[in-house]
Amino acid sequence: MLTPDQIARFRRDGYLVVENILDQARVLDPVRAEYAVLMDDLYEGWLAKGRVPDDVAGFEARLLAAYAAGCDWFQPMDISLPGDRITMDTPMHFGPAVFDMVTDGRLLDLVETLIGPEITSTPIQHVRIKPPAKQLAPGEARAHVGGTDWHQDRAVALEEADQTEMVTVWIAVTDATVENGCLQVIPHRHDRMLPHCPKTQTAIADGHVDERHAVPLPVRSGGVVILDPLVPHASLPNLSDGLRWSFDLRFNRTGQPTGRAHFPEFVARSPRAPETVLTDWRAWRDLWREARARLSVQPHIDIHRWRSDSPSCA
Repeated sequence: MLTPDQIARFRRDGYLVVENILDQARVLDPVRAEYAVLMDDLYEGWLAKGRVPDDVAGFEARLLAAYAAGCDWFQPMDISLPGDRITMDTPMHFGPAVFDMVTDGRLLDLVETLIGPEITSTPIQHVRIKPPAKQLAPGEARAHVGGTDWHQDRAVALEEADQTEMVTVWIAVTDATVENGCLQVIPHRHDRMLPHCPKTQTAIADGHVDERHAVPLPVRSGGVVILDPLVPHASLPNLSDGLRWSFDLRFNRTGQPTGRAHFPEFVARSPRAPETVLTDWRAWRDLWREARARLSVQPHIDIHRWRSDSPSCA
């Protein structure tokens, strides 16, 4: 799938933009439809409680109206449990269209060229639907809703995965442009983890990123950005009038730690043991439901290793 030149550029720069990977009609349109149904279900529940206006229709309009009303649509739409306290009714979303996207053959072909054919889908994954910055509430602190600080993906996993062979695949559902908040990177493959601190999210400590070297990474809907786990990256603010929608997925070589062992992983491709590959979206959903039930009655497990009192964060 990737050419030798693309692979060499990824090894050198730590990132690669690849257009036209996910088919609109076969992959992304079903995802949009699945989320539209989810949004309508959520909205009708808020409407019944008098929390949102009744004259709003359409996915984007309803999402923005719900955000303005203080209704949390992010966690019910996310494809992960949160990093904070988990309860038996913590919402999350696992559906057939999203599963088909995560396990799409063309997507896995890209991953295979970089980490090999034994591929695990890790639980470090999120939907990112970002409203226009001018419509964000004062003090909005969720990186999946607002801007994303500079970080390395290796650093937001636990120490167990520091040697794991993994890549991040960032999927553009809408076009990602400089105006609406595409990713940006500091190019070249880093060979070490920079110090991070708890900020809006886990972020690289002050003084360790020279933003003058930042390169924006616009990509059209259906394209992807592939990231090495040590390349520093962030997102630009969404200065447009519309949503910027993406998914953030990770894959690692099967058998190696994911960095979030208390959340479920699954084998997405395995020529060596094809019987281990998960093919039913319901089984994926059930793995997360079982994790939610287990974690809701256990002491909280912190997903971050960094402390605000470390010397780099003082």
